[in-house]
This record gives sequence, structure tokens and C-alpha cells, in this order.
Amino acid sequence: MIGFLIALMSLPLATAVLLMLFRASAGQNTARWMALLGTVVTLCVSVVAVAKYKEQLVGNASQPVQPRIVWRHTWLEFETEMVATDVALPDRVKLEFFLGADGVSLALIALTSLLSVSAVLISWESIKERAAEFYICLLVLQAGLIGVFCAFDLLLFYVFFEFTLIPLFFMVGLWGGAQRHYAAMKFFLYTLVGSLITLIGLAALVLTAIKAGVVTPFSIPDLSAWFADHPMGSRLQTILFLTLSAGFMVKVPLFPFHTWLPLAHVEAPTAGSVMLAGVLLKLGSYGFFRISLPIFRDACEQVGTPLIATLSVIGIVYGSFCALAQRDIKKLVAYSSVAHLGFCMLGLFALNAEGVTGSLLQMINHGLSTGALFLLVGMIYDRYHTRQLDDLGGLAKRLPMISVAMVFTTMASIGLPGLNGFVGEMLSLAGMFKLAPIYAVIGTSGVVLGAWYMLTMVQHGFFGPLKEPHDVHGPVSDMSPREACAFLPLAVMCLWIGVMPQSFIELMRPDIEAVTNLYHPPRILTSGPSLGNATHNSFVESQVQLERE
Repeated sequence: MIGFLIALMSLPLATAVLLMLFRASAGQNTARWMALLGTVVTLCVSVVAVAKYKEQLVGNASQPVQPRIVWRHTWLEFETEMVATDVALPDRVKLEFFLGADGVSLALIALTSLLSVSAVLISWESIKERAAEFYICLLVLQAGLIGVFCAFDLLLFYVFFEFTLIPLFFMVGLWGGAQRHYAAMKFFLYTLVGSLITLIGLAALVLTAIKAGVVTPFSIPDLSAWFADHPMGSRLQTILFLTLSAGFMVKVPLFPFHTWLPLAHVEAPTAGSVMLAGVLLKLGSYGFFRISLPIFRDACEQVGTPLIATLSVIGIVYGSFCALAQRDIKKLVAYSSVAHLGFCMLGLFALNAEGVTGSLLQMINHGLSTGALFLLVGMIYDRYHTRQLDDLGGLAKRLPMISVAMVFTTMASIGLPGLNGFVGEMLSLAGMFKLAPIYAVIGTSGVVLGAWYMLTMVQHGFFGPLKEPHDVHGPVSDMSPREACAFLPLAVMCLWIGVMPQSFIELMRPDIEAVTNLYHPPRILTSGPSLGNATHNSFVESQVQLERE
């Protein structure tokens, strides 16, 4: 299995290196096919890795963070000086190259690989200048994203976390719209400032771990296991949690740190928007799940839940109303991301099995449905060179296949039962309802508002009298086979998760339970048959009740 992990990280990077070496001689068409081959092979490897992992997945995790695929290599080891007798410093401290994977990270790696293929296909005709350089940036971005999900070392995690900024900065700044330079700079500065604050928190966490006697203070599994048994003081936890949260909240983005997102989406090329919405925005919520929840248990309960839940419901309502006011379809979808990611954070900080399961499932759901929406908006822009609802109408008569795809994806985005959005949103709200009903009640308004602005967009743009820009001459073609290949896999996954969510939930369940058991320890009977895991039983009961309703 470790070979799959190394292949997943090296394949897109190796393809980018080949493109870089031969970009002078390789034409535009060669660059396209090389990028497509690299992403398709990476997708195939990720699918095989998930299948192999599910075959070998037996039992529950024994500690809060436990990758089932592990590769550790010590690259630096040094002795510590005993400068104070009252502090039990370890004799030696190790710095490791720690890569791994569990069910959550493999699911996000598979999502990254799938969206990368769609991003290459949708850029086939729209990227005409410096195509090789564009695909190099896209492949490097894919490698960086996979690296984040494979990193179980704090230093590696931060390096990959920051590294993803660079290729997307160039994608927006070089191949974006009219305000691309301003959008790229705003995106870079916002995320960089938040990440620098997070770096301070990570350094403080490592120093705290060294003073506590942790031999491998950069190892996320070792830190989570140590602090689960030896919790640090509540005040220190709160300070470290808030410091680390700065970069994560900007990346999600939570209100009021979201202002960079709409402009970055509008100005980015279609492939950039797909990768930004589909995967890059998940790095923040993934950071909370991977680092904050297992290590800062008291701070998450006392500070994290009220703070993050409040900002999440504000973001849900605010993002929904902003989306409702937009006339640019792409900006509308961008603001919908602010609202939908509020559901992810709301479920995550419910700190129970239902909420965390809904949060992680909604991360995947949002990547699929919003990625598909940006693909379709890009198809429309390629034909009409406008995204303004005032310039469009009745497109179902001219573009029936694109219109059907838009209606389907809209239904998935608003959470229609039977499609992917329904399961994630309902579990997130159900988890928060068990903890604090007021947040769930306010958050539920986002479901209604989401249906309002998305259906309004579909009605204005795709139904009614035909309305096209005046500068369009000649016939406008419908969805091409290449565009269908970019969209259909996402649609299939939306339907699959909506109908059979358990196949995806079971992949992540042991890792979810390992974290939620910190907050809700499983009950153990003194006599009679064992309950197994109480959180899992309550989750199954809620699933059965949900299916009955």
C-alpha cells in the first residue's frame, strides 16, 4: 500500500517535471495530452488504493489519529539539554518524514484526482497561451493537495499547506480575468497572513510537546495520543487553538474571513475555480479535523463550538443572501460556497459522530457539486463570453444537454433527497441539533435560501424566452463529448453518494469514531453482549430513522 501512496504524490509531480523539461518543444496539443495522461493515471491509482484500503480495513483505530498506511523516516535527531530540573525534557528529539493515509485522507485524495481530470478537460480549448505552463501549475497544485492529505507530520503538513498557494496564485494571476492581478494578490495575502499566524501556533505546540516529554513532537498521531492522556491546561489549549485556527478559518473560509473568495473565483480560469472550490477550500476544515479536534479537546468544547458554530451560521445566512443578490452566475456559485462550507464547519464542531460524519461527507459533496457547477458555468462562458443573468435566458432551447446538467447539479447542490447534498447537510444539522439546537435551527434556513437562489438562477438563465448576447453570431454548440467526459463522472458520484452513502461513510467511520470517542467515550456493558462503539450505534440508529422518514 505504501507504493500507492508514493505513486499518488509522485505521478502528477513527475508529469509536471516532464512538461517543464520539454515545454519548448512540446506543442499545445502535446501538453494537453501529457497532462490528461498524468491525471488519469493518478485517478486510477487513487481508485485502486481506496479499493485495497477498504479490503484491509479491519477494526477501529486505537488512538485519535491512526493512519493505516504509514511511511516514517527519521531525517534529523538531536539531543536536548536539561536546562531546568522541573521540566522533564526528552533526551533525544526526532524530526521525521512521516507520510500516511487513512479513510478520510484517501477519500479526499480520490476527490482531488477526479477533479484534476475534469480541470484538464475543461481547459482543453479555453487555455491557448502558454498551455504547457498552465498544466504544469495544475499538476503541481494536484501534487501539493495530495501531499497535504498524506502528511501526518506538522512540518510537512504546513509545507504542503502553504505550497498549494503558489501554483494557484499563478493560475489566477496569469490566466484569469480582467482583475486577475488584484484577485491573485488578495488571495495570496489573505491566506499567507492567516497561515503565518498558524505557523506561530504550530511552533508553540511543538515546544509544548518537547517540554511535555514527547520524543516525536512533530508527529500528529503521537501528539494526539499523548495529549489525549496528558491534556494541557485549558488556557494554553485555548491560545494554541485560536492561533492555529487563524489560517484554517481563512482557508475554509469562515465569515468574516471570506472576502477574498468571490473575487478569486470570478477572476480564476475555470480549472482554477474547480480546484479552488472542490479541494483547496477543504484544507481548512481538514486541518481542524486532523489537528485541532484530536489535540485541543477542552478548547474545542469550551471555545471552538460556540465560536465556530456562530461564525458558521452567520456565513450560511450571509452567503445565501449575497448569492441571491448576484447577477453574475460565477459569483453566485462562489457565495454559495461560503454558505455550504458553513454546514461543513457546523457539523464538525458538533463533536459527535453524526455531525463529524456529515461534515466530512459534505466536504466531498461540495467538491463534487460545486466543482460541477463551475464546469458548467465555464462551458456557458466559452460560448457566450458572459456570465450575466441579464444577458441570458431560455438556454434550454439552445443548449439542452448543458441545461439538463445544470438542473441536475443544482438539485444536488440544494440537497434534493436521493442526491449527495441531502445526506451531508442533514447529518451535519442533526449532529448540531443534538448539541445546540439553536444553531441547527438557524442553519436550516440556509437549506431554504439555497433552494431559493439556485432555482432562481436556473429559472432566469435556462427557462423562459430565449435570450442571448447580441454579439453572438452563428450556431452555438451544445455540450461536446470532451465536456461530457469532464462532467459525467462528477454527476455519477453525486448520484452514487445520494443513493448509497454508506459505502463512503464506512471508509471514514473508524477515523471519525477515533476522534469523536474523545468527546463521547463509548459505553461498555459490564455484562451481556458488548455494545461495540456507542457512537457508531447511535449513528446507525439515526441513519435507519432517516431512511424510514
